[in-house]
Amino acid sequence: MKILDENMPDKPEINYPTTWGFKIIGKDKEALQKCIKEIMKIEGDKKHSCTIGNQSKTGKFTTYNASCIVENEEERKRIFKYFEDHDDVNMVI
Repeated sequence: MKILDENMPDKPEINYPTTWGFKIIGKDKEALQKCIKEIMKIEGDKKHSCTIGNQSKTGKFTTYNASCIVENEEERKRIFKYFEDHDDVNMVI
């Protein structure tokens, strides 16, 4: 497996369509679930999977792992941006 760093000048090649995972981090479990459903609906009722991830030691933050098939880079970036801009999401990876 290659690691993207300063020694690797090129972006990794991604062959589309492909299944892409998003790790969504926020404070409210139910709000994150609702957010994922909203965004997948915006994208045309996109079929997706969603599993609960870890919770922070203090219980303040929860993560969800959401994945779906993305058709191209534009769609992948658009979905990422939806998550990134959503009020209930603190971070998306």
